[in-house]
Amino acid sequence: MKKWTPYLLVSPYILHFSVFVAFPVVFSIVLTFHNWNIIAPMKYVGLANYEHLFKDRLFWQAVWNTVRFLIVHIPLQIGVAILLAELLNRTIRGLSFFRAAFFLPVIVSGVVVTILWQQLLSFNSGILNRMLIALSLPRIPWLIDPDVAMYSIAVMATWKNVGLYVILFLVGLQSVPTQYYEAADLEGATDWQKFRYITLPIINPTIFTVVVLSTIGGFSLFVEPYIMTEGGPMNKTLSAVMYIYRQAFQYYHMGYSATLGFCFALIILFVVVIQRRYVEQEIE
Repeated sequence: MKKWTPYLLVSPYILHFSVFVAFPVVFSIVLTFHNWNIIAPMKYVGLANYEHLFKDRLFWQAVWNTVRFLIVHIPLQIGVAILLAELLNRTIRGLSFFRAAFFLPVIVSGVVVTILWQQLLSFNSGILNRMLIALSLPRIPWLIDPDVAMYSIAVMATWKNVGLYVILFLVGLQSVPTQYYEAADLEGATDWQKFRYITLPIINPTIFTVVVLSTIGGFSLFVEPYIMTEGGPMNKTLSAVMYIYRQAFQYYHMGYSATLGFCFALIILFVVVIQRRYVEQEIE
């Protein structure tokens, strides 16, 4: 009986992993070689789904839209998070209140936040455009201009998620030994020099973690464009995850949707590996 005890103890995890991780992954890979609409039996089509994928311009446009989102979202999120963390790392009145206030959007439902921002950015009745009109400035088509809409969503997503990364950077900043700053003060170092040569190298692991988490979170962009723009205008805010969702649950192309998801997962893996190899070294 004793020799079976370890296996019994780990059996719940093995069961969970087998049912909710291993089986879905294997089934998804098998599904990429079939056509299936849930109702009819699966039909083997070989590599037809992969051939269709490389010819699907809309999918690659959705991937490029997601990359455009990341190009704005990641630097903006990291810069704002570090700045706020630096401010909240100081002794100021109401510090606990400000920390809670910045973290609050993280725990609020993404759907609720997105609807609020949709009203905020409305072309005709949005608060921002009303302020512009009050200042005798022209209204900005935040969500209806193909060249502006994705960047508006990136700003909204940054506001929604930045509180989490502020907390992570706060933990990193509080791990910096104060004697390093004291020694730098004796040498006459400026605030920028202390930040560049003391703070950044020490919080480098935190920065890399935030970059990876922001990348994965950005690649999973769905709720914001789905509610705010429905992928428009002209498919300029159609994210890759949203396109995969359409193929699966609107058109019931389950095999092709699995193929898109598998390809997109490889793209995310490739980007994260590149970040690990180059971004982390660049920060050091």
